[in-house]
Amino acid sequence: MLELRPNCECCNKDLPPASNEAVICTFECTFCKTCATTILNNKCPNCGGNLVERPIRPENELQNHPASTKRVLKENGCRNIV
Repeated sequence: MLELRPNCECCNKDLPPASNEAVICTFECTFCKTCATTILNNKCPNCGGNLVERPIRPENELQNHPASTKRVLKENGCRNIV
């Protein structure tokens, strides 16, 4: 089950469960499309894997399988790690 993390690890932009702006890697590292394309070249800075659009969990499934509320944020953003 995907965690559906609530924010971009680079810029801390909110990425709610229904956001079409969220991209993830195979380890569920989560970024906004802007950071993924302009800073990361669609490559996860943590594992080196590719970033793909995060699926949207149907609203009725969020009740039984809620999205994560734990925010993950790189201390200095992503500009210094690429």
